[in-house]
Amino acid sequence: MPSGDSGEIDRSNNLAIQHLPGWSNSGTAIHAERVVTASPGTLPDSSAGARLRRVTEAGLGPEDLKIVTLARAARARVGSAEGAAVRDETGRTYAAAAVALPSLRLSALTLAVAMAVSSGAAALEAAALVSDGPGPAPEDIGAVKDIGSGARIIHAASDGTVRETLRL
Repeated sequence: MPSGDSGEIDRSNNLAIQHLPGWSNSGTAIHAERVVTASPGTLPDSSAGARLRRVTEAGLGPEDLKIVTLARAARARVGSAEGAAVRDETGRTYAAAAVALPSLRLSALTLAVAMAVSSGAAALEAAALVSDGPGPAPEDIGAVKDIGSGARIIHAASDGTVRETLRL
């Protein structure tokens, strides 16, 4: 996922994300993104259409920053390519790193959602994915949407810099 300010359009993960020029205020970069579905039915209808939002770390609440920190720690603990954390409706958090075994492959976000569900979570409020690669895959977005219809998904780089957010 390009993170530059070139106005380019990225069509990975069945999303068209136009990165609009950002600006800096006291060293805090702000990026605006227009998110639209690239193919009908890829994401739930509630996320279809264009949205324009400004994304900043300052715009996230302390609980959202906490799950970004937990995702970074899960990733670093095992040296994984990605880490994730989710927060359920009661405020409990679940963190996971990607699993890559010969007979089992799970993304960090899918595993964090599975951990929440297997622990009795009925709904998700937010999810964070930390990786230097592209944002969440469609199946990861779907897993969050299954029990988090209004959840926010935060994609951050390995240093914690917020790259994008999605509201389901």
